[in-house]
Amino acid sequence: MTDPTVAGAPAVDPAALSRIDDSGSGPQKPRSLWGDAWRDLRRKPTFVISAVIIAFVVIVAIAPGVFSSRPAGYSNLDMANMGPSADAWFGYDNQGYDVYARTIYGTRASLLVGVFATLLTVLFGGFVGIIAGYYGRLIDSILSRFGDIFASLPFILGAIVILTTFNAPGSNPGAVTIIVQVVSSIAILSWPVAMRLMRSATLVAKQLDYVKAARGLGASTPRIVFRHLLPNTLAPVLVYATIALGAAIGAEATLAYLGIGVRPPVVSWGVMISDSRDYFRNDPNMLLFPAAFVSITVLAFVMLGDGLRNALDPKGR
Repeated sequence: MTDPTVAGAPAVDPAALSRIDDSGSGPQKPRSLWGDAWRDLRRKPTFVISAVIIAFVVIVAIAPGVFSSRPAGYSNLDMANMGPSADAWFGYDNQGYDVYARTIYGTRASLLVGVFATLLTVLFGGFVGIIAGYYGRLIDSILSRFGDIFASLPFILGAIVILTTFNAPGSNPGAVTIIVQVVSSIAILSWPVAMRLMRSATLVAKQLDYVKAARGLGASTPRIVFRHLLPNTLAPVLVYATIALGAAIGAEATLAYLGIGVRPPVVSWGVMISDSRDYFRNDPNMLLFPAAFVSITVLAFVMLGDGLRNALDPKGR
């Protein structure tokens, strides 16, 4: 008998065979680094928990009135120094303020400082880093030494000098001015880290074949930088930005505690911690609850950054 696969059988198109998936589900789309990272992240409990905490903090900052029926300025001197109760979940401070209401409303200022400080740090540091890495030689040397000058400044000492310079004795800046000053001081002292990360990633990416091909075909410098280099150098900077956002929130609390950062009339977690330093023994709830919010939020951003770093590292796969 004649084998039907040899005679009488329809011809098979080799191109069609190449499109057949072994699983029978059809052709598969090519997977990218970000796609693989998302598939890995959504299976990790630490990433899910940190993302939920951060989402909750963001919602509280956007709509604090949903979580507190009292405004931040609510005060009842008759209840001063009272502990947690059904009426005030976190108790009252020494001036009769509801600690829970102030903690909820303080989320906005703390998060705004962290977000804008991180955004300014990453944008400026990333821009300087990609320029230094792409051009190299003299420009790289000048920009790197410029970054080293700021990196050598101690953070706390540098922030004290900057903020005391902004605020002359007797000045009374408004809430927006205070936040801008704190954001600027954090960014000025933090941008060299983002610059170094972007410079290192750019030095590696510009040696790849597709960048050399684009340069050989006559592509302009802006096209090479923004179309080819930037998308392939964002991963390490994104990881740093996530961790730096938590660090910026902690820095805001530190500067407020020292009396040189955010201060009244602005309500933030750092301001609440600063107000409680002389009353901790008699009224510990003034310190414990805002400090707990700072610690949990910073930890959530650190956990998120660690998860992103592991997921975006091809060597860890």
